[in-house]
Amino acid sequence: MILFPNKKNFYLIIFFISLISIISALYIEYGLKYQPCKLCIYQRLPYLAAIFVSFIGFNFFNNDKILIFIIMIFTISAIISGYHYSIENNLIQEISSCTNNSLNITNKLKLLESLNKNMPVDCKDATFEILGISLAAINTILSILIVIISIRTLAYETNK
Repeated sequence: MILFPNKKNFYLIIFFISLISIISALYIEYGLKYQPCKLCIYQRLPYLAAIFVSFIGFNFFNNDKILIFIIMIFTISAIISGYHYSIENNLIQEISSCTNNSLNITNKLKLLESLNKNMPVDCKDATFEILGISLAAINTILSILIVIISIRTLAYETNK
């Protein structure tokens, strides 16, 4: 029989998973000097929200609405990271704000000026991988697992 954590411990687990995810992303960006794309930045937002919500849930663990909010947060995270993963694998077209080839400059001085600036990272380029798996894929899998375990925890704790 597989035992699932009670709500209080579940919020603690979500808190530490989210905290480790954010710290890892910041270390990869600033410590290892990998530039994230816009979608990589957007993928951090649900984890930041989850840190605060899980802290509240740990203190008010009898409220099912907080667990439902965690499910919504990680569903959004799975959608964002799944979208990013789809772009990385050319399953769908990326939006224009994710590309770095959107320069339409005819003035030579403006072209030189724009080349001296840091170009944004293209969303379809997986610049950092762990065991050959992009961070967007890892985030998609992790978010889906958290949603499944959250739903299971909600159902188990409600029927207890």
